Amino acid sequence: MITLTDSSVRQLQALVSEDGDPTKGLRIFVETGGCAGMQYGMKLDQPKPDDHVAARDGVSVLIDPASWAYLQGVTLDYSEDLAGSGFRIQNPNAVRSCGCGTSFEANREAAAQNSAAEN
Repeated sequence: MITLTDSSVRQLQALVSEDGDPTKGLRIFVETGGCAGMQYGMKLDQPKPDDHVAARDGVSVLIDPASWAYLQGVTLDYSEDLAGSGFRIQNPNAVRSCGCGTSFEANREAAAQNSAAEN
């Protein structure tokens, strides 16, 4: 499950409207890199058949199966503050995060359990 805050939904609605293609969603993915070992990536994208989808108020978040093991239970928020504006991911599967908020060290045991539960 993924939780979308009100502010993330409003921002995503604005992005999709600006893009002009209401079939797109926000793809969140995990890849190796960053100062803590893994990093988040995001882009507007078309849904794929094997995606996990969280939908709310006409917008959706898309997660591929490989990233799903690391992203189950996350909360997606959007904030504007002194550090800048952007989507923020609160990830219960991270054992530590980088100060930038886009890099994290995964709880490998939890990710393996999430992956096994999926299969």
